[in-house]
Amino acid sequence: MATEVEELVGFLSSPSPQVKKAAVDIVQGLTGSEEGVRSLANHSKALLPSLLHLVGDKKEFEQPALEALVNLSQETALSGELVEVGMIERAMEILGRADICISQLLSMLLVNLTQLDSGVERLLQAGDEKLRGLYLAKLVRLFNISSTENEGKEDPYGHIGSVLVNISRMEIGRKLLLDPKRSLLKIIIRQSDSPSLLRRKGVSGTIRNCCFDETQLSNLLLTSQFLWPALLLPLAGKQVYSKEDTKKMPLELANPLSHERDPEKDPEIRVQAAESLYLIAMQEGGRRGLWSVNGPRILEVGYQDEEDPQVMEGYERLGSLVEEEVKKRV
Repeated sequence: MATEVEELVGFLSSPSPQVKKAAVDIVQGLTGSEEGVRSLANHSKALLPSLLHLVGDKKEFEQPALEALVNLSQETALSGELVEVGMIERAMEILGRADICISQLLSMLLVNLTQLDSGVERLLQAGDEKLRGLYLAKLVRLFNISSTENEGKEDPYGHIGSVLVNISRMEIGRKLLLDPKRSLLKIIIRQSDSPSLLRRKGVSGTIRNCCFDETQLSNLLLTSQFLWPALLLPLAGKQVYSKEDTKKMPLELANPLSHERDPEKDPEIRVQAAESLYLIAMQEGGRRGLWSVNGPRILEVGYQDEEDPQVMEGYERLGSLVEEEVKKRV
């Protein structure tokens, strides 16, 4: 005889809207507890395709199905199964056409699925040379839709920043993001001054991961018009800089530093900015670039305002590289 869970999974495909709605609501509720997830995981082969089938259905079925999938995908094994049954392709098909709530749930689901290398590879369409990077370009385009366009509402695409961080962990992801013909990183960096902390963290984490690829430094520096402000402004402190300082900077840095401004309050972003600059400055081309925008002076002034020990450590590591460069120039 079928167990209660097996019967429940079967009801997800019921022709009766009332039965199907009751079943998906129960499944969604079960995924809210560890015990519930364990009981459902034993029937994942039937459950996950049934839930996938509801993605794109009427919202009364789709929303609880997606809420259940977000919860289930926090389990590594279930996340891998979802990748295999085509969840990423389904999400990317719908993302951008759905309402705010559904788009947000789809983005959260992609965050979980791209914790796995197989999820990143599937999202990047790594196995198909002609299609490779198309989904990524779509994600970046959606991420570039400002959160202020939905002011007072949930941000449907803010979680894409975390997806981009996951993608940039892998070499193929960094290569696509830093491809000069695609200019994807340049577009992403534009969100570095977003009022959304989630978006800013996505940008800073993605840049940091891209900085680990030493072979891509020249491509990274092609984004310098946007890159230096994204990395140096969070570390610039709150002081208004003198004309003597700003005249040695590009306008992208000189303008904001010439006025009172709100400093970056999140220490994680400041730590990541310092780590990114350190990785860049370890290479000669990176040090030249940093020097050309009066970066050492910005770090010197910013350090005076810093109070977080971990961020201060990042400044100090950078300072050791700057001192070495000063000795070479003397």
